[in-house]
Amino acid sequence: MQKILSVIAVLLAVSFYAEGQSFYAARRERSLIVEGGVGTSSYLGDLKNDKDYIDAKPTVNIGLQYYLSNRISVRAEGTWFQLKGDDSKAPLESGRQTRNLNFESNNFEFNATGHVSLLPMGKRFYQRPGFNIYAFAGVGGLYFNPTTTYQGQKYALQPLQTELVKYNRFTVVIPMGLGVKFKVGPLFNLSLEGGYRKTFTDYIDDVSTTHKGPAAFTNPIAAALSDRRPELTPAQSPAEPGYRRGDPSNKDAYFLLTAKVEYYLPVQIGGGPNNQRKLYKSRRKYGKPGGGARRRR
Repeated sequence: MQKILSVIAVLLAVSFYAEGQSFYAARRERSLIVEGGVGTSSYLGDLKNDKDYIDAKPTVNIGLQYYLSNRISVRAEGTWFQLKGDDSKAPLESGRQTRNLNFESNNFEFNATGHVSLLPMGKRFYQRPGFNIYAFAGVGGLYFNPTTTYQGQKYALQPLQTELVKYNRFTVVIPMGLGVKFKVGPLFNLSLEGGYRKTFTDYIDDVSTTHKGPAAFTNPIAAALSDRRPELTPAQSPAEPGYRRGDPSNKDAYFLLTAKVEYYLPVQIGGGPNNQRKLYKSRRKYGKPGGGARRRR
């Protein structure tokens, strides 16, 4: 958390430095925003524990947002984040500690979302309200790769097929959530966003259905990672085929909480052809900043 706060502080410092530059260019309409942020990610699946939010993992993202109107915008965004689940941290009354499964993963998500703001942005972007609330929803793709550590060595779980299922490490996700924006100057916003991700896989954590029994595996590592109860109790009998390992009735999900800095890009980049013509006419009429108007012949 301290590292995340340090990154936010650096982003703020850059924002206020840029804010001190000439405001001349800011007086023209800007519709395209570049944004970057950091935050935390929380896993929701078979290995989730109620207190996992205390051990939330990091997330970093970058995106582009374009305003179609004073309330409607679209955004494309890429995010890296980590997820983790561990039976050893489950409450004793849950009975999950004896299952002894765990995973962690680095994940990459790309999504496209539509946004609706509660308050209109104003006639000009710099006349937007100082505070706004927005909702968003869309579609995206997620690449995930669950891993675990066994006898001091890290293993990717999908190639081992611990449930004899060669699942795809790519899945479609449905992002949805709410956010708040704070105007910190003509060109900059700060935002705080919480987003739930619905997925279409139950294998983000490599746990879904039932044990297959040790005889079903030709790889001894796969057999050991399929049933990790003997690590706690060496005398434990191997799980019989069909013994419950996970719950396939609910797909995995995750939640991202992100703090972002948003910057309105210059009209030459994001304003479109209409704004380009307006800029050209304005310069013809008034000249450059600090100079007088051009004399008409």
